[in-house]
Amino acid sequence: MKGTLTYIFCCIATVIVSSSTANAQVNTAAFFSIDTTSTLTILFKQQPLLTYQYKVAYPPAGVDTIYKRSGFIHPLYTPNGQVLTQIQPADHYHHYGIWNPWTHTLFEKDTIDFWNLHARKGTVRFMKFTEISKTENFATYTALLEHVVLYKNNTKKVAIKEWQTVKVYTPDSSQYIIDISSKLTCASSSPIKLLTYRYGGGLGWRATDYWNKDNCEVLTSEGKNRSNTDGSAARWLIAQGNLPQNDWGGMMILSHPGNYNHPEPLRIWDANGNKGRGDLFINFSPTKNKDWTLTPGNEYILKYRLIVFNGKKNNVQANTAWNNYIQQVK
Repeated sequence: MKGTLTYIFCCIATVIVSSSTANAQVNTAAFFSIDTTSTLTILFKQQPLLTYQYKVAYPPAGVDTIYKRSGFIHPLYTPNGQVLTQIQPADHYHHYGIWNPWTHTLFEKDTIDFWNLHARKGTVRFMKFTEISKTENFATYTALLEHVVLYKNNTKKVAIKEWQTVKVYTPDSSQYIIDISSKLTCASSSPIKLLTYRYGGGLGWRATDYWNKDNCEVLTSEGKNRSNTDGSAARWLIAQGNLPQNDWGGMMILSHPGNYNHPEPLRIWDANGNKGRGDLFINFSPTKNKDWTLTPGNEYILKYRLIVFNGKKNNVQANTAWNNYIQQVK
């Protein structure tokens, strides 16, 4: 992206941009600055909470660069500073922290996969920020993403435009809230059908590599656990487990009732997943059991609330959180 655009606001939380060559200076008087040539990080009292990667991230040396992409959240931190996400694991180089590409779609008589980058059929790219702002209670940004079809003759066409708004609220000592809203529109006069598939779209999370089959757990609104969650539908989900520094924590994901195909179907690796290692991958996938057609001239919105925490959470707390969410966000 050419040029640099800088905003400065007085605030309690802090948003900064860091660079591999030079770090933007943090104002200890609680100002935040945003440099559009690098990554956007939201901090509270100088402690990072969330980083949005809008610069292209390339895979490790020696790995096909087809796995590169931009426009995803990583790292995501607990209030105590442990990282809950990972990107480009050797088993799935196309996994990117918290992200949401569609896997099986029909666009202009061709099936397009925006998720599995190695298929060379599609990708998702960051284009620009349309909003960055701050109040005393939250920091927020809106990123414009393009879902791009890749043709064999090296031409490209944008099929979907997505405005993804992320709002991070002031944390307390043990948790903080993130609201994510994605507005989808057709990018041309052609519709796109999001076809039924076992994963993709909605909201995906590749969890920390610290977790395995022995030290983390899952609970859903329907009382399912990690052994029987995959393929079920849920209003909310808790994923939690052991963390470094002899700690415990995780994240709740709440699905908004206005979402397509709510309660949403889930794709979750069970304890035997990923060749028995038990790595944790979670996906609220509205098209897991039902097609969804997007037509030109219309807007389609998906909303989720993430509650990032240290300590343990239970179903009573999750039900209360979900009820609060649907009252606060219409």
